[in-house]
Amino acid sequence: MRFVSVKLLALLCLTALTISCKNDPKHPIPPAGTDSDRGLMLTNIADNIVIPAYANFNAKLTIMITKSDAFIANPNPTTLTEYRTAWKDAYIAWQKVALFDFGPALDYTLSSFMNVYPTNVTTINANIASGTASLETFASYPAQGFPALDYLLNGIAATDADIVTLYTTDADATKRKAYLLQLTNQMRTKFDVVNNAWNGSYRNTFVASTGTGLYSSTSLMVNGIVFYYERYLRSGKFGIPSGAMVNGTLLPGSVEAYYTKDIAKTLAQTTHQAFVDFFNGKGFTTGIEGGSLKTYLNSLNAKDATTQVLLSETINTQFDVVNAKLALLSGEDLSNEVSTNNAAMIAVYTELQKAVRMLKVDMTSATSITITYADNDGD
Repeated sequence: MRFVSVKLLALLCLTALTISCKNDPKHPIPPAGTDSDRGLMLTNIADNIVIPAYANFNAKLTIMITKSDAFIANPNPTTLTEYRTAWKDAYIAWQKVALFDFGPALDYTLSSFMNVYPTNVTTINANIASGTASLETFASYPAQGFPALDYLLNGIAATDADIVTLYTTDADATKRKAYLLQLTNQMRTKFDVVNNAWNGSYRNTFVASTGTGLYSSTSLMVNGIVFYYERYLRSGKFGIPSGAMVNGTLLPGSVEAYYTKDIAKTLAQTTHQAFVDFFNGKGFTTGIEGGSLKTYLNSLNAKDATTQVLLSETINTQFDVVNAKLALLSGEDLSNEVSTNNAAMIAVYTELQKAVRMLKVDMTSATSITITYADNDGD
């Protein structure tokens, strides 16, 4: 009995010593899912993803505005072509930042001024005719931004010569050019507010908010990006045009970049890849992965309930499936895809919907994040 007591005492001492070492305040070991994990994630997202991606978009937007000014000053086939090229480049760059629908972008509803489609041609023409239209009203959201420029550069007439005529000798040419200027000024103004905030005090505010409450950076970020994936990517680009979300009614005129016909697939692929890179913490300029939603989920040891595979791996596998379905779209003109190959559009929507459930239900459950935006589609 005495031997057993001494052995037990020794074991208890060893256990206490082990615990004491593990809790040494000089060498703390943070538990999984702590402020430290979220801090690493938020810092990487701010410094290596959001800010450099916004810088890239700012550069493309500046070039587009320069080409717009050149076209307004001298409308001709050459300046029109150069304007279109710069518009496409900026539109693609927009897809890489549109998912940042949190923080300043949400506060100032940036997407409402940049990319509401289908554009409203009736409102555009009324705004041009009036010469004094406000772009701040809800009714004017679909009459500005990239979709409005798409119509004014590509869809306003059948040929390039006819388009140039509308900006040179047509009775409303001066008003039409003034509206182009108003649109680009609006895009510059709205974006600068958001970009300047991230390059100012908001970056530190975002990184410092390492909790998980409703107004924490992690909660606002997760809500913002999941909302974007669900409503703008899944629904806007595929669910609505394909009829999958509107009782089977095909709406080819509702696709993104409807008038140019040669960029819609690229826009969809670009924005989805931007989301994948964001989830994995891939630096925008470096390509190096850092703290991210993936690493945060892994720190929590979050697993798929059915397969017991790491949830981050399951989500990434589903992202790969979506990318494969996007690649199967037959061409850039998604309006034609709706009309002639709609099964491919629905296939993309179906796989996006599976990803939405993983992000909106499984990921938020694992991270104890509450979805705060309106939920009305049964996810």
